[in-house]
Amino acid sequence: MSSESRIDPRNRTLKGGSIYFDGGAIDCTVRNISKTGAALDVVSPLGIPNEFTLMVPGDKLSQRCHVVWRKETRIGVAFDID
Repeated sequence: MSSESRIDPRNRTLKGGSIYFDGGAIDCTVRNISKTGAALDVVSPLGIPNEFTLMVPGDKLSQRCHVVWRKETRIGVAFDID
């Protein structure tokens, strides 16, 4: 059994979202989310900047965030605290 080492454990989900940044927007799927961050599936991480706004309409979420890690079609983000 593995233990969760994050500050705030993430909850699995499968929701549509959008990544907004200067000059564009890219659709994504939110795979898991917590109070401090999320994992997002994208068609390709190419062109996605290190900082952007994540919007999840169903949750009425609009959150500035920054990329913590990138894998083939998944990126991990931490939410920025104002």
